[in-house]
Amino acid sequence: MTETKQSWREVLRFAIWILPIAAIGGYCSGRYVLLTYTPELRQAILEQIGSAEMFAATTAAQSVIYALIAGVLGYIIAKKIGLLRPFGFHWKELKTTLLITLISGIVLAADYWTFSAAIPNGRDNYEILYKNADNWIASILYGGVVEEVMMRLFVMSLAAWVLWKLAARNKEQIPTGLLIAANVISATLFAAGHLPSAASMYDGLSPLIVTRIMLLNGVFGLFFGWLYRTKGIQYAMVAHAGTHIVSKLIWLLWA
Repeated sequence: MTETKQSWREVLRFAIWILPIAAIGGYCSGRYVLLTYTPELRQAILEQIGSAEMFAATTAAQSVIYALIAGVLGYIIAKKIGLLRPFGFHWKELKTTLLITLISGIVLAADYWTFSAAIPNGRDNYEILYKNADNWIASILYGGVVEEVMMRLFVMSLAAWVLWKLAARNKEQIPTGLLIAANVISATLFAAGHLPSAASMYDGLSPLIVTRIMLLNGVFGLFFGWLYRTKGIQYAMVAHAGTHIVSKLIWLLWA
C-alpha cells in the first residue's frame, strides 16, 4: 500500500469515528440550546424552522458538516506540521490531563458564585445547563470532541502552518513561539465563538458578560491547546469533556 493511500485511510477512519459523535452531540445541543433562548427568540425560531425536533436535526446536520470539514483538513494539516500524535493514552500524560481537568472544572463551577451571580438573571439557565440530560451529552460529545476538532485540530493547526510559512519558512520545524501564538489565536477565537449564544441566552451582551466569556473560555482554550500541542488531541478532548463533567457535579452537590 502506498503512503498516500495509507494516509487517506487514516483520515477516513478518523472521519468515520468523529461523525456519529458530531451527529449525537449536535442533536442534543440543539435540543437544550433552544430552551435557553428568550421566549420571543424561541418562538421566532420555531415559526421559521417548524418544530424543536427539526431545530435539533438541523443543528445535528451542521455539526456533522463542521466536524467533517474541520476533521479532515485538520488531520491533514496536523500531520503535515508534526502536531498529530498516535491516538492512545499514557498514564503520565493522563495524570497531567486529569489535573488540568479538575482545576478547569472547579473554575467553571465557580462561575455560579462569581460572574453569574453578578449578571442580571445570570443564574436563570443553570437548572437547564446542569440538570438537563441533553446538555450533559452535548457538553461531552459536542464540546469535548467536536469543538476540539474544530478549534484545536483545525484552527490551531492552520494558524500554526500559516505563521510558519509567513515568519519562519526557512525552518524545518515550526518554532515553539509560533505554536504558542497559534494557541493564543485559536483560544481567542474559541472564546469569541461563544458570544453569539451568550447574547441569545442573556438577551444581549454587556461588558461583564463579554469579560466572563472571553476570560473563562479563553483560559480553558489555552489549556486545551497546550495539551494538544504537547500530548495529543485526545488529551485535549478528555480535558474539555471532563471540565464540563466536574463543573456539573460540583454544582449539583453544592449549589
